[in-house]
Amino acid sequence: MGPASFIEPISTAAPSRADLKHSEDLEQYLRAQNLYESREEAELREEVLGALDTLVKEWIKGVAAHHGQPVEDATAVIYTFGSYRLGVHGPGADIDTLCVGPSYATRESDFFGPAPHSLQTLLASAPGLAALRAVPAAYVPVLEFRLRGVAVDLLYASLAVPALRAGLDVSGSAVLRHCDDASVRSLNGCRVTDTVLREVPDPAAFRAALRLLKLWAARRGVYSNVTGYLGGVNWAILVAYVCRLYPRAAPSTVVSRFFKVLSGWKWPTPILLRPIERDVSLGMPVWDPRENPRDRSHLMPIITPAYPAMNSSYNVSECTLGAMVDEFARGDAVCDEILAGGAGGVTDWARLNEPFPFFTAFKHYLQVDIVAASEADFEVWEGWVTSRLRLLIRSAGSIVEVRPWPKPLRPPADPLACSYFLGLSKKRAVALTGAYAPHAPAPAARVDLTQPVNDFAHRVKDWAERRPGMELAVRHVLQKQLPDWVRAAGPGGASGLAAGQGAEEAMQDAEGAMQGASAAPTPANSRTAVDASKGCPAQAASGAGEELESRPAHAPAPQNGEGLPPMAPPRRAPDGSARVPEPAPKRSRTEETGGPAPSDAPRRAASDLSVMDLGAAAGKADNVCSTTEASSMDVASTQTLGDAADAEAAKAEAGLRGVGELAEWAVLDSEGATGKPTPPRPGVTVRLAS
Repeated sequence: MGPASFIEPISTAAPSRADLKHSEDLEQYLRAQNLYESREEAELREEVLGALDTLVKEWIKGVAAHHGQPVEDATAVIYTFGSYRLGVHGPGADIDTLCVGPSYATRESDFFGPAPHSLQTLLASAPGLAALRAVPAAYVPVLEFRLRGVAVDLLYASLAVPALRAGLDVSGSAVLRHCDDASVRSLNGCRVTDTVLREVPDPAAFRAALRLLKLWAARRGVYSNVTGYLGGVNWAILVAYVCRLYPRAAPSTVVSRFFKVLSGWKWPTPILLRPIERDVSLGMPVWDPRENPRDRSHLMPIITPAYPAMNSSYNVSECTLGAMVDEFARGDAVCDEILAGGAGGVTDWARLNEPFPFFTAFKHYLQVDIVAASEADFEVWEGWVTSRLRLLIRSAGSIVEVRPWPKPLRPPADPLACSYFLGLSKKRAVALTGAYAPHAPAPAARVDLTQPVNDFAHRVKDWAERRPGMELAVRHVLQKQLPDWVRAAGPGGASGLAAGQGAEEAMQDAEGAMQGASAAPTPANSRTAVDASKGCPAQAASGAGEELESRPAHAPAPQNGEGLPPMAPPRRAPDGSARVPEPAPKRSRTEETGGPAPSDAPRRAASDLSVMDLGAAAGKADNVCSTTEASSMDVASTQTLGDAADAEAAKAEAGLRGVGELAEWAVLDSEGATGKPTPPRPGVTVRLAS
């Protein structure tokens, strides 16, 4: 079965006059959002690519001479991929590039390294080149630099041939033969991008729709592969799939049908642009839940169309999937309204892209602070912690609903620190019917996140390459306790997201980004608990009407008996008319709450979280008693939720540290190491750092 018949179109109708009017308004909106680069910048990018091609050809001749190969036959080729190759890049976006070389040019000593003939050394001395950074240990090894002000990510693939022929096409699977794993991953960036473009019936409609939807995903806080949402390649495959369902649709129709299809999609039914290709001669593993048990656990499989087929969205967790399904449902409803209301005027596409009010949508947050002693250390440490962040999202997501904000926020006074924020709410209620309905478990109003937080901190801090000054803090904050610099970032911290941002991530597979992490066991006595029998103060009662709203569960549909679910949604109604899947029931979002903004409290080197009462009012006292933690982790105090206690704690701590400074700190009790009685401060639970 060929690709042309693999996905049966839902509708082949030509766009109506109204569709064209909506699409014109969409194009004007995109230009108003500065999503298109100027002609001068486009020409500069072409010049930069030409200069890079010249440098690479000079480099490969030096490598050939070094290895005793014929210099006259030595050549290397530059390919582009990602948003630049798709034609959806914006001003200031980087260019994802791939260098393909012969077998004798190795990655370890010829592409990377300090040798005089290496490409890294050649680039370091090239005129107009700055900010060179080599990441040879990444899952996809990369050289990052700026050439004439344009950011470039350069990957490398070594083919198993002594010389490259002119016009080499890397789209076929034969090019992968005898390549190492890093070369296969590097080549697949180009191969997937080119295959997606070939599968699209109308590239212009595809590009316009994808531009808008990438902006929408960034504004709504669901654009990030590493935190469990979707990255650039995921969104491209989804939009290409909808374009295949509506091959003649205008961009406005593609956007509308995108939300209609995905809001009713029965995950984990996979999204596939082509049949999964198998090559016995190459023998590479491909995504197949019938054969691979690990593939059966994937919640939102979006399969790459090039061999070997892989799930490009394996980082998605239950919580992030639920957030995206909610956003698909909202997008569907908003599109219906703006397309119906824009017939006689300008279509209000800005309404679709209203930023998600992340920092007012939840009462409770986890704040993950990352800090290092130097700029070089901070860059490496932030990358490592970010690559592990999904572990915290998954483990905490088994207890509460977790919605992470995908981008870190940086305090203006501390360039060597950043913070991730995770919104917390009650676990969605499990919807049971019939005889099982009375036995449906109710979402817990009080939760203990000590275990997942400690496990996450242990795994991160046990990194073999961690150096002094690389610190991590995880703490629970209320909405009213958010730092002032977070509130200044806008409704969802989106002011730091320029319209043109959201370029492809060169290293999307964070699972193997850095090796060497080992999970440290959590001590048995490290769990924080509230026990009235041990003399701990009772927790304040919840305020009336202040409990977080429960939402129905998002239950993935079971797969069919043969293992692989259906490849596409139903296409036709019984009467032969075109239709799309019925939308899934829409779930309500957490009600918005407000509160007075206190002064910016000092940051803590804490890696522990106590019992939280998710139903408690934001202004009520929440005194928590905890046990002593006998571990090697730095543990700080847990503040109460009362305004008076917040002010008292901030005042007492101001003399210890300045705002934005993250240092080792512990509050000692009357038997602490100082030997001096130090009674606990009002409203603060005292914990020890061993």
